[in-house]
Amino acid sequence: MSLIPNPIPARMKGLNRAEICDVNFVEFVKAWDGRVNARPSADAPILDGSELNAQGFRELFESQLISRHLDLMARVLRVQNKVFYTIGSSGHEGNAMVARLTRHTDPAFLHYRSGGFMAERFRKLPGMDPVMDSALSFAASAEDPASGGRHKVWGSKPLWVLPQTSTIASHLPKALGTAVAIEAAKRLNHALPIPGDSIAICSFGDASANHATAQTAFNAAAWTAYQKLPAPVLFVCEDNGIGISVKTPGGWIANRFRNMDGLDYFAADGLDLASGYADVQRAVEHCRTTRRPTFLHLRTTRIMGHAGTDFEIEWRSIEELCAVEATDPLLRSAAIALESGLMSKDDVLALYEATRKRCFAAAEEADRRPKIETLEHVIAPLAPYTPAKVQAEAKRADYAERRLDVFGGEAKLPENQPPRHLAIQINNALHDIFAKYPDTLLFGEDVAQKGGVYTVTKGLQKAFGARRVFNTLLDETMILGMAQGFANVGMLPIPEIQYLAYFHNACDQIRGEAASLQFFSNNQYANPMVVRIAGLGYQRGFGGHFHNDNSITALRDIPGLVVGCPSRGDDAATMLRTLTALAKVDGRVSVFLEPIALYMTKDLYEPGDGQWLTSYPKPDDAMPLGEGRVYGEGNDDLVIFTYGNGVPMSLRAARAIESRHGWKARVVDLRWLVPLNAEYIREQAKTARRILIVDEGRHSAGVGEGVLTAIAEGGYGARPFQRVVGVDTYTPLAGAAFLVIPSDDDIVAAADRLS
Repeated sequence: MSLIPNPIPARMKGLNRAEICDVNFVEFVKAWDGRVNARPSADAPILDGSELNAQGFRELFESQLISRHLDLMARVLRVQNKVFYTIGSSGHEGNAMVARLTRHTDPAFLHYRSGGFMAERFRKLPGMDPVMDSALSFAASAEDPASGGRHKVWGSKPLWVLPQTSTIASHLPKALGTAVAIEAAKRLNHALPIPGDSIAICSFGDASANHATAQTAFNAAAWTAYQKLPAPVLFVCEDNGIGISVKTPGGWIANRFRNMDGLDYFAADGLDLASGYADVQRAVEHCRTTRRPTFLHLRTTRIMGHAGTDFEIEWRSIEELCAVEATDPLLRSAAIALESGLMSKDDVLALYEATRKRCFAAAEEADRRPKIETLEHVIAPLAPYTPAKVQAEAKRADYAERRLDVFGGEAKLPENQPPRHLAIQINNALHDIFAKYPDTLLFGEDVAQKGGVYTVTKGLQKAFGARRVFNTLLDETMILGMAQGFANVGMLPIPEIQYLAYFHNACDQIRGEAASLQFFSNNQYANPMVVRIAGLGYQRGFGGHFHNDNSITALRDIPGLVVGCPSRGDDAATMLRTLTALAKVDGRVSVFLEPIALYMTKDLYEPGDGQWLTSYPKPDDAMPLGEGRVYGEGNDDLVIFTYGNGVPMSLRAARAIESRHGWKARVVDLRWLVPLNAEYIREQAKTARRILIVDEGRHSAGVGEGVLTAIAEGGYGARPFQRVVGVDTYTPLAGAAFLVIPSDDDIVAAADRLS
């Protein structure tokens, strides 16, 4: 039946579209005059031919109404500054079917139009209130159980809904990673926190399906199927035909995904609970039983605009708006309720108004609840750190028997071997970590049989098996998405990004997803991992920008991330122990930045001197987070702050400077680049007569800027200083590369300018 009079009255053209949708529902119910069946019993089909029973429909309808009235409440109370989020779920309420047909232990990664899903999933556990919990989130209350008031997210720890940010499609790789991890954990006899036949659910819009991050997840899912690796992920594409104001071409999603090899396609009508339910059920059961990637194309619509600030009337015709509003799924649900005889008109309208009253009352109560009012409260879950526990875990060495098995006996333990270079000691440390933590995994491009481009992971797969050390497809985004998946089920991933330049392709998986999860979940969820990245400059015979990237700015900008950069083998081992302990104890995300040019370096001053080889530290030795290493303790004439390749360069330069000026130099290896230990830097600068900062990164936004800021803020900025840094350019090939990064001579020349 027609819902909007024709011609459209002038009064309706100027109304808020949310108000029109609200009025439409009431008028539709009042005017309904269709055939009425005999009232069905609770377990009878709601309509002939439907696989949804009356009780199930009633609950789904209630969930739809909760979602709708939360949207309406948000539009009204936003202008009163009581609510701070208006991207709604109106038109998508059919996703409640997905929630009903899955379990609360199926990890769910949802997009922002998931109000119906959440309202229905709340039924899975007794004593939970979808209205009050959601109202607290809308109001940014500190009592919001999802994020503690830090963001309006759909999330719940007991319901296994991991809070998502608003980054388009960035949650798809970790959803797939979680599906892969569920199956991998079973093969490794790892105790899962969820049932072994769980599936990962991931919802997104039709416009988001075009995003590069979504495409990488679809491709990787198909790749796993091609490789016959189980990956029970249910991709739910909620197709409303539009992305903000850009329409999706008709048939695009169906034609694009219906015949995609390795991705099993199902379609369902999300606008009609009676007819769509069976198709959703088939998709869910297929995913759960076959353990294959499954694509559910759910028909939805979008009413009331993208958000409260989207005045569609400014860019859509009134006729088009009215046609879209006529497809409102709540109108169809009301018709089903009436036609089936389950509810009368008065019943439907009473439930509608009671739900409205409940949502507004909850919102008013949420507005009275405490808000975040201090900076300390804001950042409390951002970077949890318990130093004593981390150090105790890092130094824990109660796995001696496993070490003996791994290394082949007492005589072959790495601490009983001669001094070795950086690459070998990293390799030894990884073997140690794998022996200590049976839930550790290492994966990336070429890391398995080959042992990586530089053989740093050589022998790990042989020692621990292909289930714990394995190659991935060439896709950094998916490597980091996979890492988040393994972390979600309680394992310790150590993914490798082959080169620092390749990290930039996938940066948002750390910036927007992994490192933000503790913050946006109020530390209820975490993505503990140690990301190994080979990088920095000075690599000879094999270079150019993509293999000698010296920019770590993108890493320094990520809140909550820890970045360690060793310059020698013993430091690498003790640093890795601390980073893995930090992941195990505090759930943190960290990056282990390995200087490629120092992997095989043996000598420091003269060829053959072997002074850059180090002994392997015993397993109860660990480096405290933030602690640097000092060469030349007590030398105050010149203090050089540096890291990575800059350390041996500065030590060589210090000899020349002493010979030239007679100055005794102290070289400070920062070792920890994010966060910089400002107090430690100031302590080292306090007695310095002159200061040099040697930063192999670029002039702009490099580590050196942070060091200089720490010194200046400590009141030591008046000391004579020089900064030796790289040039703001991409790294050229061959010998030209050494024109754009600091050299020993550059350090000596900078010291000359301080004389």
